[in-house]
Amino acid sequence: MRLLRSLPNWLTILISFLMLLAGWQLLVMIGGYPSFILPSPVHVAQQLVVVVADGRLLRHSLITISEIIPGLLIGFFVALPLGYLLAKSPLAERLISPYLIASQAIPIIAVAPLLTIWIASTYWSRVLVAALVVFFPVLINIIAGLRSVPPELYELMHALKATPGQIFRKLEFPAALPIILAGLKVGATLSVIGALVGEFVQPKSQGLGFLLVTARYQFKTDLVFVILFTLAAIALSLYGLVALVERRVLRWQT
Repeated sequence: MRLLRSLPNWLTILISFLMLLAGWQLLVMIGGYPSFILPSPVHVAQQLVVVVADGRLLRHSLITISEIIPGLLIGFFVALPLGYLLAKSPLAERLISPYLIASQAIPIIAVAPLLTIWIASTYWSRVLVAALVVFFPVLINIIAGLRSVPPELYELMHALKATPGQIFRKLEFPAALPIILAGLKVGATLSVIGALVGEFVQPKSQGLGFLLVTARYQFKTDLVFVILFTLAAIALSLYGLVALVERRVLRWQT
């Protein structure tokens, strides 16, 4: 255990991944599962080579990513001003919050078909589904971040005769930024789920969601695993990108 703690992060992750693959291979060997029920890591790797070589994986991945990133950005930039309004105005919170909370009781899979009816564009209906999934967790973190600012700092800013704009730029936004970026990390991973749900509901022969549905109907379980690992890699990449931005913009923190 002490040896693992002393290793670099990337090496620890690599070791844990190799242990996962070894356990997976052992399970397949002991259970004697056929490949269409539980393929071995070797079968999944072979299928990965096939879909990379013929370009299918890259083509569908780029389509899904082109839906994920706009959905993430739209969800964040809509949540930012609304979160500020709810954090600063008790009246707005009483009027709007019940509807926002109630909306979270409705599964996105139930709302997505309505969006495909209301929005003619297949692409933008998928993007909007991703944005809706991102919106609420980011909104909650924005509100929590703005409300975490100590009251004595507001008193100091008022004593310095700061304008509301200066208070936001110099105090509120920097103080709330760590919590806001934490919410953006959550939103980055959820945006992948949102885009996938949009592709399930609005299939158009493109996207990882379409490829996943096709693989499931053809009992290509190895291809299903390839797609799942690809989605996980996209989510981890987005999370890592937000973490990189967090380290850059929060260098002033101890």
